[in-house]
Amino acid sequence: MSAHTWETFIANLLALGVDAAQALIRIGIIVSAGYVIVKLLRAGFGRLENFLIHATEKTERAPGAAAQRIKTLASVLWTIASGFLWFIIVLIVLSQFGVNVGPILAGAGVFGLAAGFGAQHLVRDLVSGFFLLLENQIRVGDMAIINGTAGLVEAVTFRTVVLRDQAGVVHVFPNGTINTLANATMDWSGYVIDVAVSYKEDTDRVTAIMRRVADEMRDEAEYRRRMLEPIEIFGVENFSESAVTIKARFKTQPSHQYEIGREYRRRLKKSFDAEGVEMAPAQRQANPRVNSAPETPA
Repeated sequence: MSAHTWETFIANLLALGVDAAQALIRIGIIVSAGYVIVKLLRAGFGRLENFLIHATEKTERAPGAAAQRIKTLASVLWTIASGFLWFIIVLIVLSQFGVNVGPILAGAGVFGLAAGFGAQHLVRDLVSGFFLLLENQIRVGDMAIINGTAGLVEAVTFRTVVLRDQAGVVHVFPNGTINTLANATMDWSGYVIDVAVSYKEDTDRVTAIMRRVADEMRDEAEYRRRMLEPIEIFGVENFSESAVTIKARFKTQPSHQYEIGREYRRRLKKSFDAEGVEMAPAQRQANPRVNSAPETPA
């Protein structure tokens, strides 16, 4: 091999080495820049998360509910954002090696389209779950009625809501299939009671006893925090053949309406007995009802 050929060969090697070194430097700069951007983005997400938690916790009755919901949403959004960012960085790095990224992008688009068609129900559930959490429609520990099934909410994820009814049966609802949702413990709960007394009783006297018993309960430390407001007595609700029905309602802390209602009925019965108030016959008496809300399973 001639000297000129060797010189040309060495020159080509040097050129390739320089090009490789420049490419490695560019790749290092790209990866470093990507890492810095990810860190800055993570810090930005953290600040936004803390801001939203402080802004919403003042209006939340359940301590920690807002923080849990916002952290869940922030975690999902961060996973999506960081995954997309690193995907772009990988494509840029491959382009530095001379790889044509056009077919990769096209393939990713076709794969995404196929996955979207194949997992459309899953995507529908995830999107519905995202807005379910974002809008704070339901939380763990709430008593709810979903598609006509009542029970205690045991789990809420981006894909499903888990409900346990009074019989202990667990119902799992994909978020995309939830057509009707009623939350009985959003911010406060209500206990509605119908008190049926004999026609000979003075309704003003009966309502005064009802109010006195409720006020006495609310004055006690055990019930003061859970009874949000004094009893609301709506007045005479109905006339039947042998009874006058008086309707009233309590506003309580979420999920505490049943214990308040049971204790109130116990005390009211004792007060009626002490005051000589005659209640309607058992077969005529209306059952107390509570906003059609499910009771916490035992």
